[in-house]
Amino acid sequence: MKPFNEKLTRAVVGIAGLGGLGSMVATALARTCVGHLILCDFDQVEETNLNRQNYFLDQVGMNKVEASLVNLRRINPHITLEAHHGKLSPKDVPKVFKDAHVIAECFDKVDQKQWMAETVLSELTVPLVTGSGLAGIGRSNLIKTQVMSKRLIMVGDQVSDINLGLPLTAGRVWIVAAHQANAIVELLLE
Repeated sequence: MKPFNEKLTRAVVGIAGLGGLGSMVATALARTCVGHLILCDFDQVEETNLNRQNYFLDQVGMNKVEASLVNLRRINPHITLEAHHGKLSPKDVPKVFKDAHVIAECFDKVDQKQWMAETVLSELTVPLVTGSGLAGIGRSNLIKTQVMSKRLIMVGDQVSDINLGLPLTAGRVWIVAAHQANAIVELLLE
């Protein structure tokens, strides 16, 4: 795979969470030839993940970090992958992502999203690209990339939520992940 931009091959991107958003953000960045990804997740691949996450049936039971390493190396064998299997906490974030130029927040739960944003914005100096409002089906044009501040970009419709009884579907999850990946590439190329 031939990289199209030297800035991207030197870039380091942290990805917190490797579910629907994170596994797809990582895939997009690997295909865009971002040089180094820091991958963090504590969970295992489950069969119920396969409808929207970048994993395969034979990977059920593997931890998501290990499955991601396999899949991303198949996409881009030149990429540097740094794996962290385990639960992140606010105190871990500055250490784990110390070399990142941009961080993608790809957690499922609102409280995790909140402490991640607060930690990155108060303890690090890099931009954070987060997702909020991606559940449901249809109405893809409601998903937007919003620059909230110089260091915070939020992607989604900021309304749709699984707590409202809306399902997570591949189409909307992948649209948000693609927006996140695109925002990250933009930040890296500025």
